[in-house]
Amino acid sequence: MQPAQPVSALDIFKIGIGPSSSHTLGPWRAAEKLLRSLADKNELSKVTSVKVLLYGSLAKTGRGHGTDIAVMLGLSGYDPVKFETNMISSTIENMRVFRSLMLGGTHPIAFDPTHDIHFLETESLPFHPNALTFLVHLATDEQVAETFYSTGGGFVVREGQSPGIYDGPKLTFPFTTAAELLDVCDQTAAAIHDIIRRNELAWRAAHLTQYGLQKAWETMQASIYRGCTTVGVLPGGLQVKRRAAGLCRQLLGDRNISEFNNPAQAILRAGNGFAYTLDWVSCFALAVNEENACYGRVVTAPTNGAAGVVPAVLMYWIVFHQQGCDTRAPEFLLTASAVGNLFRNGATISAAMGGCQAEIGVSSAMAAAALTEALGGTPKQSLMAAEIAMEHHLGMTCDPVGGLVQIPCIERNAMGAIKAITAAQLALKSDPAAAKVSLDAVIKTMWETAQDMHARYKETSEGGLAIQVSVNVPEC
Repeated sequence: MQPAQPVSALDIFKIGIGPSSSHTLGPWRAAEKLLRSLADKNELSKVTSVKVLLYGSLAKTGRGHGTDIAVMLGLSGYDPVKFETNMISSTIENMRVFRSLMLGGTHPIAFDPTHDIHFLETESLPFHPNALTFLVHLATDEQVAETFYSTGGGFVVREGQSPGIYDGPKLTFPFTTAAELLDVCDQTAAAIHDIIRRNELAWRAAHLTQYGLQKAWETMQASIYRGCTTVGVLPGGLQVKRRAAGLCRQLLGDRNISEFNNPAQAILRAGNGFAYTLDWVSCFALAVNEENACYGRVVTAPTNGAAGVVPAVLMYWIVFHQQGCDTRAPEFLLTASAVGNLFRNGATISAAMGGCQAEIGVSSAMAAAALTEALGGTPKQSLMAAEIAMEHHLGMTCDPVGGLVQIPCIERNAMGAIKAITAAQLALKSDPAAAKVSLDAVIKTMWETAQDMHARYKETSEGGLAIQVSVNVPEC
């Protein structure tokens, strides 16, 4: 479990590249931290070689999750927020062919991924299953060893960094539990998104937070659009056919797909009814996670593997309740981030620690709370919705077939989105005072369940569907 370390909404919703926040974005950020450490000590230009040791879940599913690719791009100084995703294959291929990379973008070193990246599948480090060590050799014949832990959602902790001390800014309304958050809302008569917006001032000016949230929403929309307009087969060897684009065309009927540039108008003109709405929610979620699976640009929500739930529910609200008006999208994300923070601090958002309940379960709870508030619910109803959503994800295992974020991950995003909407509707029609289970209780239960869960069900591809589905996935 993470110690109480509140983070910004813009840390919960990070823009990056798929397919995994813990296995791709985290190792990428770890490589960046290594580069900064070397540069601060004026050692970057002295490096003669780098070896990378991957442990635990990073070793067992790292090939399918692109951990080696992320490390190579990170060591080369590329930024996951800005790097053009269509350049990934050619960039990595060049490194493999020439057996070299440009460390930090400035210093050439020999690097052969076949021999310099080690997948230590039988070894784990005690702090967290997602661990990697960089062994750096310098021209002075010295060796530098730095170990990092990718703790979920793209967050990275350096070995030796004290996890129990919060050294961040002082928040206006600090809270670590759902009960404390509700107390703040009661005392201020403010909505959850208002509380979080005021806390964000501790990190940056209000207009910068608004800009960051808007960029996150624009990135989510872009991933929905790309997923809904791109056909083909996902990479990795499972031969999973992309479905979102075909579903989108079916739902729009004979209308030209170009109308989807203005999705709300196109969707509302093309049909109506419960099944139609349900299909679109699934389509939105599938679209995002198909993009995630093919190294597309997505937003952690709170992870890449669960990146489709919050955008799908947010798009559902904007299209079917707001008729396309998205001016309140930042409010939705602020409320969702509050719930993400509660789970991150009270349990985990790492599938390698807690199974898929820590990813899809948390994202569903985040979306449920945000949708409830957006539809006029009180803070108590919003957190009740989060509790309902997680309660029905408890115990969900992480068992990716072939170590790829495809089966069952993509469909689970659609199911998580639907559960979030159902949870919101239940909460809006309920009296939270009569609820028997609190959000804090379900967070505690989720963490206890995570501890009891066998390791093979925690993103190792050694249990569940991963060993029941016969596949022939290449090693890399």
